[in-house]
Amino acid sequence: MKYMLLMQFSAKDVDVPKVEEWPVEDVRIHVRYMRDLNAELTATGELVDAQGLDRPDTARIVRSHGDGAPVVSDGPFAETKEWLAGWWIVDCDGEPRAVEIAARVSAAPGPRGGPLDMPVEVRRIMSESPVEV
Repeated sequence: MKYMLLMQFSAKDVDVPKVEEWPVEDVRIHVRYMRDLNAELTATGELVDAQGLDRPDTARIVRSHGDGAPVVSDGPFAETKEWLAGWWIVDCDGEPRAVEIAARVSAAPGPRGGPLDMPVEVRRIMSESPVEV
């Protein structure tokens, strides 16, 4: 079964400075942890894809308006306190294993080496439409 693990950053739940403000060695430790975890998941055949996302102030919201040019605006709204920081797609035996991997993602070290404890949403990827078409 495939699952998407969505790492959420929540300013209300986690008091972590921007990664650009971390000491360089803390960034190295964090990146090494993520690379090692991805390498382990690749070795077990469970990693399908993993990506980090740029900060939300670089996001754009695009809306189609029929035949006209799409409307592009800055996104998300300024008052938003949560945003998607990255994702993993894993192909594993089931939800318990996906939860185990998500817990390891959440435990990635942050500033001063402590675990970030970032919320990670676990969602099964549907293999077909839930409605007969």
